[in-house]
Parts: sequence; C-alpha cells; structure tokens
Amino acid sequence: MLKLRNELINCCRLLEGTAWGNHRVNMVCPTSQTRHIHKHSKDTSQLTNQAVRMRRKEMFEEEQKRQQNLVTRIEKIAVQYEGQPEDALLYLNKNLSTPYSVCQHQSEMLMDRSALALVNGHLWDMHRPLEEDCTVRLLHFHSEDPFHVNRAFWRSCSFMLSAALEKAFKDDIFVELHSFPAPNVASGSFVADVDLKCGHDWNPTRQELMVFSSIMHKLADQDLRFERLVVSPEFAADMFRENQYKSTQIPSIAESFGNKITLYKIGDHVDISGGPMVGSTKFLGRRCTISAAHKIFHNNIPMYRFQGVGLPKDIYLNHVAFGILEERSARVNLAGLQTTKSSQPV
Repeated sequence: MLKLRNELINCCRLLEGTAWGNHRVNMVCPTSQTRHIHKHSKDTSQLTNQAVRMRRKEMFEEEQKRQQNLVTRIEKIAVQYEGQPEDALLYLNKNLSTPYSVCQHQSEMLMDRSALALVNGHLWDMHRPLEEDCTVRLLHFHSEDPFHVNRAFWRSCSFMLSAALEKAFKDDIFVELHSFPAPNVASGSFVADVDLKCGHDWNPTRQELMVFSSIMHKLADQDLRFERLVVSPEFAADMFRENQYKSTQIPSIAESFGNKITLYKIGDHVDISGGPMVGSTKFLGRRCTISAAHKIFHNNIPMYRFQGVGLPKDIYLNHVAFGILEERSARVNLAGLQTTKSSQPV
C-alpha cells in the first residue's frame, strides 16, 4: 500500500477545503500489496527515501567543500557587466565570485529578478563561479527574448517535481527516479518519470496530485538555491548506487560530456542534469499544478510520468486562462517515449 505522509494529507485537506475526519488518502495498488522488484534491479526493500537522500546530500556537500578548498590563492578577474542600470567593470574573485555576485554589486532589483546569466555568450547558472575574465549579461523573465530563461525554468520545474516525488511518499515505498526529458515549453508540461515499484496498479486521485503541487509551492517558498557541482563518473556512480536507472545512464553521459557528470542540489535533493537551472526555487510562482500521472514504460518497465505546468513569479494569468494551460498539461507528453532507449537527463 502506498501512503502519503500525514503532514501532506493535511495539506490536501486545506487545499480541498472539506472535512476529511479521520480518513487518510491511501495510494493503493489493488492487485498487489507488495512491491514489484524488477528484474536486474537491486533489492530496495531495506532502503528508505530519506536515508538515500541524506547520504547523497552529505556526499554533495563534502565534495563541494573539497573542491572549494582547492582554491588556495585568491586571484582577481575583470568582469564586464552589460545591462541595467548601467554597464560596469568589476574586479571579482576567480573561481569564487558568481553572476549573483555581480547582482550584489549592482542593485537589489537585479538580485531579485535575475534567473540566469550569459557569460562570454554561454548560458551560466547564477551561482556558478566565474572562471576567467569575462562579459556578463543577466537574463530575466521579462526580457525581450526569454527563450533560454523559459527553458531553464521548465528544466528547473522538472527537477523540483522530482524532489517532490521523493518527499511525498512514506519510506515503505522506495521511489526510484528515472529521468526527465529535455525541456520543451511548447509541449505544455514539464515532466518527471519515476518507478514506484507497484507496476501500474495505482490510480492517483486529484487530491493526491494536489499534494505534489503543494510540495512544489513549499520548495518555492523556501527560496532554495540551485547548487551546481561537476564530479567524476566514479563519484556519481557511488552517489547513485541505489538507483539502477542512474547507474545505467552515468557511463553514457560521461562519454558525451568529457568524462564529467554535472549534479544539482536544492535542499536535500540531488540529481543529475546538464543544466542550466534558474537561480533559485523562488522563481516558481503561485500558479503551479501537477495535473497528471500517466502510465508509461521505459525498456518494458512500468513507470509513471508525472506532468505539470507552472508560471514564473510575477507572471500572471487569470483563472480561466490558466485552466486552459492545466488541461493542456494533462495530455500525455510523449517526449522520449517514441523509443525504448533510456532517456538522458538534461
């Protein structure tokens, strides 16, 4: 039996606005009360989501600290900022200062609205250290051409949805994340694929889907930075040793990206992604809905594809217009499903 955490049920009660008495929302696999451990997968019966999440978080932070300690001498670099309120030449710290540091030197307005950066013409995370003399431009959602920042936002929403999926279930249900396909805003939905070890027996209710939306709102309220870390394939393989899908994906990702794996972290959630992400979870606005959980297959293994739609903060639509987007987002997103080849994190 799949059961949502008690505190998340309370969120559902508030959202639904009805008296639930002493009843609980149960996510039930009617044909089987036991887990489906897929062929070739490791036995996950002794694993808990929280224990795995904490181990990955600790590994990330220890490696992050180790890499930071490699910078033993502070060197200055020339950073030419181009944009509002005016262009400026700054001298910042190599491998320590970030595009967000540029915002701090310029104005509070830039600190609040800048979601992504262009560094020497390359897309750059807001909290990724600058590596050399460079030109920096800051991107936001009201830019004349928000294509790249919208794409980073969609990718970030998929990452946050993955975090919500890991947090929503009690620890007797081991959540094994598979991947999320390349962001395509035109598709109408951001996506995360997950193996819940119950085949396709669970049919989520609207109230249960609302719980995932609630968790994403909570992540947004926490204003968590998207932290980036590049590691070796061996380190990544150890970090994700409990996840059969990530373990399979890591060698091919490393081969395509110079024998390196890029990780991101928000709070205690760590996953693989090529990025870039927006600067913080705060850029997800109040309009966010997880609208569907479709039954799909990856390499003949039954999984669920969770889909949602959201708006960046300070972007507003009326209820009717957003309702149309919600309906569209519930249609099955076929990205990465036309082939049996495992999709790659992006």
